[in-house]
Amino acid sequence: MKIKVATAEDNNLLANSIREKLGLFPNDIEFKYRAVNGADLLKKLNVDSSVDTILMDIEMPEMDGIEATKQVTKLFPHIKIIMLTVFDDEDKIFRSIQAGAMGYLLKDEKPDKICEGIKEIMAGGAPMSPAIAAKSLALLRNPNKFVQDEEQDDYDLTKREIEVLNKLSIGLDYLEISEALFISPFTVRKHIENIYRKLQVHNKMTAVKKAIKHKII
Repeated sequence: MKIKVATAEDNNLLANSIREKLGLFPNDIEFKYRAVNGADLLKKLNVDSSVDTILMDIEMPEMDGIEATKQVTKLFPHIKIIMLTVFDDEDKIFRSIQAGAMGYLLKDEKPDKICEGIKEIMAGGAPMSPAIAAKSLALLRNPNKFVQDEEQDDYDLTKREIEVLNKLSIGLDYLEISEALFISPFTVRKHIENIYRKLQVHNKMTAVKKAIKHKII
């Protein structure tokens, strides 16, 4: 029997790419529908909840993937959720698992890896990209310290965002930050966008000055 899969992804290009990847496995996977955010996903599930697995993006408008995961887990407990995202930082992993996600894959995984992950989660496993698995183990070893650290972040900046800010403050560019923190340049860009939004600034210099003023870095 085919595994029925839905996706929650606000970026049209990425959503089409994910659907194309799933389409490579017509004997194993039936694509149900795509939602553009968490709120849209809940509306679609209320109409048709015959879904086995959801590939869930994290950052989406109206309702993000972590909040959507909480709601889906509560309202549709039969559905298994795999976070499919560019974010590989600890706070996103921690909150996704807390919300009820049972898998966590990065968007740059090859199609066969995503298909294997879907099969694995339906068999009771917890598919994770290697980098995510290593960080998840680290979180399990010391979850209390991580939560305390997160609560101390001003402006609701995450631990990873503060690390990126620190790298910006010493003059590193996107590529240098990605190499220093072992994340992709695209992920760095998303973190910087979040930093600007949370600090309510529009450029690197202002962000760094504000972070120093408020003793964030």
